[in-house]
This record gives sequence, C-alpha cells and structure tokens, in this order.
Amino acid sequence: MDPTTRREDDGGDPRATTGSSALTLNVNGTERTLTLDHRTTVLDTLRHHLGLTGAKKGCDHGQCGACTVLVDGRRANSCLLLAVAYDGARITTIEGLADGQRLHPLQEAFLDRDALQCGYCTPGQICSAVGVLREAADGFPSHVTGHTAPVTAPAHLDAAEIRERMSGNLCRCGAYPRIVEAVGDVAP
Repeated sequence: MDPTTRREDDGGDPRATTGSSALTLNVNGTERTLTLDHRTTVLDTLRHHLGLTGAKKGCDHGQCGACTVLVDGRRANSCLLLAVAYDGARITTIEGLADGQRLHPLQEAFLDRDALQCGYCTPGQICSAVGVLREAADGFPSHVTGHTAPVTAPAHLDAAEIRERMSGNLCRCGAYPRIVEAVGDVAP
C-alpha cells in the first residue's frame, strides 16, 4: 500500500490525520481540492489521487524526466515536488496540453516525426519540450547558448540548443534524433 494514501478505516486514530493538509491544485484547468499526506509528491497526487497517468514514475529521483509536468508554466520533475508545497499552483500534464480534440503542436510533431518508440518517456519529453520553447522565447540561455547572445532576446533553437535543453529527459529507446527534429519543427 502507498504510505501516502490515508486509509479509510483509521479507527479514529488521531495520528491518521496528523501529517495531512487540505490543498487546492489547478490541474489542467480544473481546481481540485484534496487532503494529502505531507509526504505525497505531485507525481503520486496526479497518478494515484487524480487518475492522470500520463506522467510516469521512472527513476523517482528526478534524473530521467519521465515525470515532467508544467508547474505554473515552468517544467518540473513532479517526483521531486511535495504536493503540499504547491497549494494553489497551476499544473499542466500531457493530458492537459491538447485543446479538446486538437493536439498541441508538439504532440502533432512527435507523431509526424515518429519521435517515440515504446512511448513511456514521451509525455515527459513533450511537457519538457513545451517548457523549452517557453524558456527560449523568454531568452533563458543554456550551456550552449553563445556568450554574445543577448540574455533578454529569444534564444535560437538549433539542434545543439534543443539537445542541451532536453538533456534532462532520457529515452531508453534512443528516439533522440526524432525528438530533436519534432521540437525543431515547432520552434519559431
């Protein structure tokens, strides 16, 4: 049993609610109020409490990127975030990127470029790519951004920039060339 899930049959034990708090998360545009154990991560909240299984538990140490979601518009490894610390946050998962039946441009590009094999890492890859596009548009430099590039100007996303910025997301199938192409197709 997941230790962060409160048992319904706590028998009136006062310790059963001691480490829990009520919080509200705006997930994919819908406010959700939950009472969660303080140890519950955003990833476990999404998967076990809200039934959103797009974000995957890969390494559970923030090293693979399979759990990447957008938190207040910025990409984050949801396995490292305690949900209680994100009360009031806006969280967007792979399930929330599409506009109704219309896929997000990155979702379309991943399909068009066949930028996936098993698909396990794909939701995290796509959420991370959405964050990459936003970071580049906001002028955030990366390790490979030229030192003469103006910091406030949008960063040009060539293949080297995309690879560097996406380096926190691992793909065991090795779909990297197609992933870089898909992100490049959507980059301005």
